[in-house]
This record gives sequence, C-alpha cells and structure tokens, in this order.
Amino acid sequence: MMAAIFGLQAMGIDVMLPALEIIGDHYNLQNENDQQLIIFAFILGFGFPQLVFGPISDRFGRKILLQLSLVGYFITGFACMVAPSFGSLLALRLLQGICCAGTRVSAGAIIRDLSKGRSMASILSLVYTVFMIVPIIAPAIGTAIMAVADWRWVFGMLGVFSGLVFIWTQFRLPSTLRVEDRRPFSAEKIIGGFKQVLTHRITIGYMLASGLIFGCLFAFIGASEQVFDEVFGRGEKFYLYFAGIAGLLAVMNYSNSRFVGRFGMRRISHVVVFTFIFLSLINLAYMQFFGQNFWVFYILFVLTFGCFGMMGANFSSLALEYMGDIAGTANAIYGFVTMTLSSFLGFLVARSFDGTIRPLLIAYVLLGVSSLIVILITEKGKLFGVGQGKE
Repeated sequence: MMAAIFGLQAMGIDVMLPALEIIGDHYNLQNENDQQLIIFAFILGFGFPQLVFGPISDRFGRKILLQLSLVGYFITGFACMVAPSFGSLLALRLLQGICCAGTRVSAGAIIRDLSKGRSMASILSLVYTVFMIVPIIAPAIGTAIMAVADWRWVFGMLGVFSGLVFIWTQFRLPSTLRVEDRRPFSAEKIIGGFKQVLTHRITIGYMLASGLIFGCLFAFIGASEQVFDEVFGRGEKFYLYFAGIAGLLAVMNYSNSRFVGRFGMRRISHVVVFTFIFLSLINLAYMQFFGQNFWVFYILFVLTFGCFGMMGANFSSLALEYMGDIAGTANAIYGFVTMTLSSFLGFLVARSFDGTIRPLLIAYVLLGVSSLIVILITEKGKLFGVGQGKE
C-alpha cells in the first residue's frame, strides 16, 4: 500500500515521458526544452506544500490528509485532459504536485510511526523496490495508452490510479498516530518542530546530501527522452531502455533491504557515493575522448543509476532516525528540502541540454562530489560508520 502511494509521484512523472513531444506539438511550443516544464511543474508543486502538510499530519493524523490529497490528485488528473492552453496545463500539474505532496508526507510518516533506524531503511528499501517498478512500466503504459487512445489519457490514467488507491486506503488503512501523540497545531509547536529538525546535524546533513545527489536523477528524467532520441537516435525504444535503468534501480533497492541490517546505513551509502562518482567520471572521460558510443554510455549509466537504490532509503533513515516524536513534520521538511533542491538542480542541468550528453555527465560528477563533501562535514570526516557505534 505504501509503495502504491509512493508510486503516485513516479507515475505522475514517468507515464507521460513518451508523450512530451506530442504534447509540445499540440500546444505549438517554440522551444522544445519547454516540454520539460510539464515534468518540473509537477515537481515544483511537490516541494513547498510538504512544510504545511507535515504539521497537519502530526495534528490531525495521517489518514485524513492522505485521503483529501488523493481526491485532489484524482480531480487534477482528469482536469489536465481538458486544459485549453499550455499555461493552464502547467497550473494544473502544479496543483497535482501539491496533492501528491500530501500523499507522500502521509506515507512517509506512517512508515516512521511503525519503524526506525535499520528497520526503517529495510522497509523503505522494500517500498522503493516496488516503487521502482513504476518507472519500469510507466513509459510503456504511456506508449500503450497513446497507441489506442488520445494522448490526454496519460493524464486520465493518473486519475484512475489515484481513485483505486483511495478505495484501497479507505477500507484497509488503520490509524498509525495515536490520539494522545498528536501535537497541537500552533505556531509555537510548528516553529519548535522546524527548529528541532533544522538544527540537528545528522538530519540536516543527510537532507542536503540527498538533495544534491538526487539532482542527478531529476536531471536525467527531465532530459531522458531527448538523450535517447536526439543524441542516440533510439527514441522509438525509449521505454525499453528506461525500463532497464529503473530495473537495476529496483534490484539495488531490494539488495539494500537485505544487506542494511548487516552492514548498516552509513557503510553502504558511503561506499555507493564513491562508486557513483567513479562511474560518472569513467563515463564522462570515455565520451570526451572516444565519442558518444551508445552502449558504453548506457551500461555505465545503468550502473551509475543503480547507486541511487542504495542511497535513498539509507539517507532518509539516517536523517529521520532521531525525529520519531515529530515524524510528520520531519518527513515533510526532509521531503521539501530534498525535492526542492534536487528538482531545482535537475531543472538547471536538463535545461542545459545541448544535443550532447556532456552537460549531464559533468553534473553527475560535480553533484556527486558535492554530496560527498556534505557527508564528510556531517560525519566530521569519519566515513563508513567509523565512530558511530553499530552504524
């Protein structure tokens, strides 16, 4: 159930990737990079509202926020089908992102209500494993929809999916926040909760590290269709190549759920950050000196992308480990900071697309190194769990 709720975010982005060029042609966009705004409007809406939804979930509970957000997601999904202009479509996508933020805050808080530490990392990894199935199948679903119906139904499908999730949660989701644990919805409590999160060194450190390195993920999502179509001329099989990337990501998430209990969140994630930087450097060097060979790029890129599967759950669990009493607020701030930072960086990188993959690979190296520097500062120079007890 949590994976399905998390999947609303991935579905809201990935199902329409094959349709971006068609949508751009429909609205007569002059700059082909403007079609990326369909993705980034949703991501923008997903960011800031989490700061509001977090304290609301701590006060009124997770389920009511979740269900109201699902209703909004449902309505905006079908409204996008009849958007009369590109501007109105972007406005509706922004609203849909806001509604999706409510579902994400609720789901993250539910998981934190029931687990912490390595246990939370293991559960999140399993959720992300199922969640990663969505990017594998979503572009294929979008392609299949357009084969039998108008492109507008890629948005209609989002409404259908959110309606099914609403029915499921209505009948099967219990309350995970006890009445006596609910926090008053007051300025003093909200500010106090924000201060508690933003002044904790481990929490803020892994929050920033995650936001930096996951900017690489959003950069690729924004420019992925152009990379496969314009750089390598393989746009007709885009969904298959995208599925291969997401497939390894799912495998790595599952692997993390199996290994994190034994090796710990720090040891795994720190090793993987170094691996991410190394693979990105090798890919960049090859493309720079030997040319843009598709299979060399793709194999190295798939391996690089797989690293995200062993960073996301671990970074999140490390950041939220000490925030159990304000899980909703902490999860909201974490989601806002990481999503806003990563989407902004991803937007800048994707917009720099110049017909080659060089800007993308340069960004991967720079953002990977930046994330590592933040981790070094956060851990006071002690990586791989050194000086952190069992972690």
